[in-house]
Amino acid sequence: MNGAIRACVMECGPDSSGPLFDHCKTHSVNARFVHQSTPVEKRQRTGAVQDLRRLVTARKMQNVRCLFSVFLIIFSLGFNVSGQGTQFIRDHYIKHDYWIPMRDGVKLFTSVYSPRDTNRTYAIMMTRSPYGIGPYGETSYPRGLGPAEEFARHGFIFVYQDVRGRHQSEGEYIDMPPHKTDLSGPKDTDETTDAADAINWVAQNIPNNNGRVGLWGISYLGFYAAQGLINASPCLKADSPQAPMGDEGNGDDIYHNGAFFLAANFGFYSGFWPRTGWHPSIQHGTPDDYEFFLRMGPLANADTLYFKGRNPYWDDLLKHPNYDWFWSSRALGPVMTNLTAPVLVVGGWFDAEDLGGTLKLFQGIVQHGGAPAVTLVMGPWSHGEWGGRGGEQLGNLDFGSRTCDYFQTNIEYPFFEQALEPSPSNAEPLPRAWLFETGKNEWRKFDSWPPQNAVPRSLYLQAGGRLSFKPPAGPEQFDEYVSDPAKPVPVTCEIGGGMPGDYMTRDQRFASRRTDVLTYESEPLKEDVIVAGPITPVLRVSTSGTDSDFIVKLIDVYPDNMPNGQGGYQQMVRGEPFRGKFRNSMENPEPFVPGEATKVQFVMPDVLHDFQKGHRIMVQIQSSWFPMVDLNPQRFEDIPTARASDFQKATERVYCGGPDGTQIDVLTIAQ
Repeated sequence: MNGAIRACVMECGPDSSGPLFDHCKTHSVNARFVHQSTPVEKRQRTGAVQDLRRLVTARKMQNVRCLFSVFLIIFSLGFNVSGQGTQFIRDHYIKHDYWIPMRDGVKLFTSVYSPRDTNRTYAIMMTRSPYGIGPYGETSYPRGLGPAEEFARHGFIFVYQDVRGRHQSEGEYIDMPPHKTDLSGPKDTDETTDAADAINWVAQNIPNNNGRVGLWGISYLGFYAAQGLINASPCLKADSPQAPMGDEGNGDDIYHNGAFFLAANFGFYSGFWPRTGWHPSIQHGTPDDYEFFLRMGPLANADTLYFKGRNPYWDDLLKHPNYDWFWSSRALGPVMTNLTAPVLVVGGWFDAEDLGGTLKLFQGIVQHGGAPAVTLVMGPWSHGEWGGRGGEQLGNLDFGSRTCDYFQTNIEYPFFEQALEPSPSNAEPLPRAWLFETGKNEWRKFDSWPPQNAVPRSLYLQAGGRLSFKPPAGPEQFDEYVSDPAKPVPVTCEIGGGMPGDYMTRDQRFASRRTDVLTYESEPLKEDVIVAGPITPVLRVSTSGTDSDFIVKLIDVYPDNMPNGQGGYQQMVRGEPFRGKFRNSMENPEPFVPGEATKVQFVMPDVLHDFQKGHRIMVQIQSSWFPMVDLNPQRFEDIPTARASDFQKATERVYCGGPDGTQIDVLTIAQ
């Protein structure tokens, strides 16, 4: 990844002479993770990886995002990144392929790896994937099986299935398939029935199994694992949705509070297509995605120039910019009722894709009381990183321990062992939440999440760029900036892709220096402040246009005398966009009245972070975050069909002081 910096953008903002940026969908992270994928990529001659290659041909391996996408999807299929080695798997397991019939007669292709030692019975570990389950062929074996090395070495029956309509399986595929609240008859299906039928079949037909099945998966596979909880087979005894797409319409890959995640989805749907055989050839012509997407112009040009109306999955995203039935029918949290299996929900604090959905799924299970037990695990990881080994570092951050190994050994494996092979020796229940506290860099257990003893506090924006837990005195006043869609605020100061997997760890000093970013900073803290739970910006803003985005970032500012080059480092703890026209309803947008002060309140995903003594707390507010987030024309209209002439500058005001000034509400706990 090119780490060059354009000083004019860092320092001068929209008045500078040129743009800059950095990108990703399934995360570029950095070269360290790419190198981790090398052993798994030896399977590239297999059918699965041949299909995965289509996801990267549009970029011709130009940037790390594409290669990391391959790495991520491969290990999320269930083949552990570090692996046991192909020879070990071949020596200890025998592979058989099946076409398992669903209740409507459609057959789903399934590969089963059974231990060669038949002197005992084994529990079943199952994952279901839209990305392919190669290597295909009964004589071809992967380098590893299961979520981590412990599983294959202990001995399980491993089941991998192509979901309906993908790769070797029959039927019609629906992207992000919704859950049907009512089935029309005994032969009606959705992914919940496919999961139940598949689990029942393997429990009844695969020799030497103990009748207990565990379902798991990362990312899209985590979405299928979560759907398997609903109307589950009685044989399902454990389920672990990991980084699941819990709410694509608000908080996951597609939309965040009405703002479309442009670079991520363009990158993904450039390679994720129906089984038609046609894929676009996209020549970026530059390593700088900021420049590429500016040249592309309005969102509608993505289809005009590249997709040509041939990718219905992409079309569906842009047909539904509001949170309508299309998205609500796909949200997982509200349907997590009457669950029968214990659940381990896993995510990463730095997950650029499915952080919001992971937390919403957990809260949905808790609120509906829908499982015999549920545990939330959040580590210091990017999207799916815990599927590999290590986890000591991410971007600029060093966590001081092998956090992935800790999770696999102390949490993930014991969870499945306890549920699938219960015994008095493994009966100790897991806590409600097992979370990594960033800042202090240690694991903590909680009986509830957010913690019951959390204290609500508010950070108040004050005149002169100050930030304090004390309400400001004096009358209301405002700060203002000009938001120019022609020169939007970039996500990072490095040239590269549009959404780096570690973008949350990138130093925010470049943004502090822009004229179109407002910055508010506290005095050095006299004691540690631990924020635990969701963050709620309560903004009072106005715009000269009729629509505008407002991005809020909560930042940990390190002391100037920090060692190892970290003096003054501005670490983003959490950041999230909000499209202003949805301030009163996510389904029915409303224009702003130009110049009229208006309340905009929304919830950002949870954190568990220790702002340590001597550090400062910072809040940044801006109106673009490009090209991670698509550009707002700053006038009220249907953005997916907007023309270049519709985009305009807008003067944005943020009000502080007085009885209704802007504040950021947080929950804090004691050490």
